[in-house]
Amino acid sequence: MILRSARILDPERGLDTVGDVVIRDGTLEAVGSPGLSPEEAEGLEVIDAGGKWVVPALVDMHVHLREPGEEYKETIETGTAAAVAGGYGALACMPNTRPVNDSAAVTEFIRRRAREQGHCRVYPVGAISKGLEGKELAEFGELREAGAVAVSDDGRPVMDSLLMRRAMEYAQAFDLVVISHAEDLQLARGGLMNEGAVSTRLGLRGIPAAAEAVMVARDLLLAELTGGALHIAHVSTEASVRLIREAKSRGVRVTCETAPHYFTLTDASLEGFDTVFKVNPPLRSRRDLEAVREGLADGTIDAVATDHAPHSVLEKDTEFEYAANGMIGLESALPLVLQLIRDGIGGPLEILAKVTCNPARILGIPMGSLRAGTPAHLTLIDPEEETVIDVDKFRSKARNCPFAGWRVKGRALLTIVDGVVRYSL
Repeated sequence: MILRSARILDPERGLDTVGDVVIRDGTLEAVGSPGLSPEEAEGLEVIDAGGKWVVPALVDMHVHLREPGEEYKETIETGTAAAVAGGYGALACMPNTRPVNDSAAVTEFIRRRAREQGHCRVYPVGAISKGLEGKELAEFGELREAGAVAVSDDGRPVMDSLLMRRAMEYAQAFDLVVISHAEDLQLARGGLMNEGAVSTRLGLRGIPAAAEAVMVARDLLLAELTGGALHIAHVSTEASVRLIREAKSRGVRVTCETAPHYFTLTDASLEGFDTVFKVNPPLRSRRDLEAVREGLADGTIDAVATDHAPHSVLEKDTEFEYAANGMIGLESALPLVLQLIRDGIGGPLEILAKVTCNPARILGIPMGSLRAGTPAHLTLIDPEEETVIDVDKFRSKARNCPFAGWRVKGRALLTIVDGVVRYSL
C-alpha cells in the first residue's frame, strides 16, 4: 500500500511533513518519501491521502474489556473492534475482570483470546493485590513473565500505604509501572457525584475533590521514597494536577493521564440525573476542567486514555444511586482529542503524543511511532470531516457514551495494525 501526499505526523520524532508512506509486506518501507516511480509503485494499492493525516496507531493505556467474566458487557473481540474503528492500534486492559487478573493464567488467557479474536494489540495490566482486596501483593514476576505491562488495582484504591510502598519497591525488580487509582474511600464514601454547588442543588451526596488529591499526594510521596515508577490514572482535579506538576519539578518518577470526559464535561451534565454521566472519578467543576486543560497544555498530563468502561442497560438504566459508574470512549475519543488542537491547548504533535508515543513509552511497549523498517501500525485521519456520534453504529456492545448525538470534527478512516488493515471506512 502507498498513502500518497499525506501529512505525516510522528510525535516521537517531532516529524511533521508531507509525503508518501509505503507499506510492503506488513512493514513501513518508507515514511515521508517524495514519491515512488510508477515502476516502484507497481503492485501497491494506492490511496490518495492528500489533506489527511497519517499518525502512529493510537494507544489507549486504560480500558476495561470485561473479559473474562462479564462478556455480556464487552468482549475482547468487540472491544478491539471498537478500538480500531476509533483509530486505536493498542489497548492496555485493566485487571478488574472476573476472575481478577492477578495470576499468569488470566494474563495468558487474555493474550491468547486477543491473538485469536482481537482486532488490535492488547496488553494486560496485572493486579497489585490478590483479588484486588488490598491485603496481599500479587505475584508480579509471574504476571510480568506472562505478559503484563503494568500493575494496578484500578477500580479500587490501595488504601494500605505500606502495601502500596511494597508494591512500588517490588515492581522495580520487574520493570513494571504501578498505576494508581487515587481515591480515599473514607472521604468518598457514599458519594454519587462531585461535591459542590450542583450536588447540593440536586440533593445528591458529593465526593470531594480532596478524595482524589489526598491519595495522589500519598502516592507521590511513596514514589519519591522508593524511586519507583508511578502512573496516576484518570486525573480529574485541580489539586491533583498541581501536586503532580510540583512532584515532576522535583524529579519524582511520575506520569499521569486524564480522559476526554474530564476536559470536555463538568458536573453540570448531571442536572438531568442521566446515569450515563455517572463515572468514577466523577465529573468535576469548571475550575477543575480548566486545570486539567492547563495540565495538558504544559505537559503535566502525559497521556489521554479513555477509561472505556462498558455497561449494559442492566447497570445503567436504573435509579441514579444504584447505577454503575463508567462511560465508553473508544469510538468517540479521537475527535475530542483533536478539538484540543483547535482550542489551542497544543499543536498537533504535542496533543497526538498523548495518545501515541507517550502511553507507549510509559508502558514500555513497541508502539507509538512511524519508523521505516518497523511493523506498520498507523491510522489515517480526516481531521476536518464532520460527523454525529451515533452509538447505534458503535462496534462496542455498550451504549453508555456521554457524547451521543454530539456533532464533532475528525475521524479515523483507516487503521492498520501489524501491517494488516483492521478498519477501513
